[in-house]
Amino acid sequence: MQTNRRQFIGTALAGGLAAALPLTSQGSGITQSTAENLSLKYSKLDEILQQPVFKKEFFPHPVIIETLELLRFKDSFLCRVRSKDGAEGISVGHPGQLPSLYPIFTNLLQPFFIGKDARELDLIIEKVYTYKLNFRLSGMALGVPLATIEFAILDMMGRIAQKSIGQLIGDIQHPKVSVYQATEYREKSVAESMDLIIRDVEEYNAKALKIKVGGLMFTTEDMYAVGPKGRTEEIIPLVRKTFGDKMVLYGDSNGFYSVEEAIRVGKLLQEYNFEFFEEPVAFDWYEETKQVADALTIPIAGGEQEYSLHGFRWLIANNALQIVQPDFYYFGGMIRSRKVALMAHAMGKQCTPHMTGGGLGFLYMIHFVSALPNALPYHEFKGLKTDMQYECKTSPLAVEDGMIQVPTGPGSGVDIDPDFIRKHQLVKG
Repeated sequence: MQTNRRQFIGTALAGGLAAALPLTSQGSGITQSTAENLSLKYSKLDEILQQPVFKKEFFPHPVIIETLELLRFKDSFLCRVRSKDGAEGISVGHPGQLPSLYPIFTNLLQPFFIGKDARELDLIIEKVYTYKLNFRLSGMALGVPLATIEFAILDMMGRIAQKSIGQLIGDIQHPKVSVYQATEYREKSVAESMDLIIRDVEEYNAKALKIKVGGLMFTTEDMYAVGPKGRTEEIIPLVRKTFGDKMVLYGDSNGFYSVEEAIRVGKLLQEYNFEFFEEPVAFDWYEETKQVADALTIPIAGGEQEYSLHGFRWLIANNALQIVQPDFYYFGGMIRSRKVALMAHAMGKQCTPHMTGGGLGFLYMIHFVSALPNALPYHEFKGLKTDMQYECKTSPLAVEDGMIQVPTGPGSGVDIDPDFIRKHQLVKG
């Protein structure tokens, strides 16, 4: 069989394009037009990943990091950063994770930041992953201490420039952030769960609510299922009936289901007008997540456990997720999380960050959301309970009519009580 030059060039181009695509797309019956469309998406997302997030133009002179400290009082962790010019910033660490992860802060992150110009925060965050091969710890192990450092630097830089954290990473879109009440209780009976859900909704006058469906991160039901059998099928219609059609409802299975079961439960969520289905299958089942998304009309949300920018890139480009949920603590801070949000925005998708409870997670959440161009109408909220002692002069930091006013003061807009700080001791090694 003879091959002319035009055929050869066409074949070579198609082959080169196929080689550039993820291995999962090859041999799967993908059409050339689909492949070309996917390639264009990746190119657009790669452009976004290369763009800086931090607004260094606010800072005409270098801001050299002189000291970076981790302070501890019981399970309370504070990060304090100081520049050579005497500027200071402070952040609150993740109280649930840092008791285990603080050696990564002191041994693998802290030394890298000393002497760096904080104006280059985007580059610093990128390069710290290769310092001492830190990328091998990708995930919460690296993300939580790294985010703690980033938040302190953002607080310091905001105080220097007299800008809020949101203004340092974007333009303010939402001076108030509407929240949804995130509930747990999957191990309890439907009756017990409903009593607690009603209590939580009433406490903050919530207009949006997320419930747990299925078990927790396991698909072997006979061995690992959590909660009474049939609970999911009972609670989905009951929650809708209890709160009425005006309540915005979301469902979260924490990766519990197989593809087939996720589709079955997803159709039930659709029937009762839930507005997203979070982690229908295990978080690292990319292709299976897409299979569920393709089979349902309810938007699929996810990203709480994701640790890779390129993982999000695949999920977004392949339409496996319609809503991205990076956890700014787990994912290593607001700069990396914003890159995820902007990739989603470029593809017409929305973002609502995952938020863990404790510390001042709600404060960092509202700062992050304040500058989101593609924010979901409601954002995760697990209450205002915290052991932190602080003052905020520009916001009551309370839920009023389902919304929290974002502080407009510099940096985090919050001042930690100096007496409370003095209770903390320097963590070494």
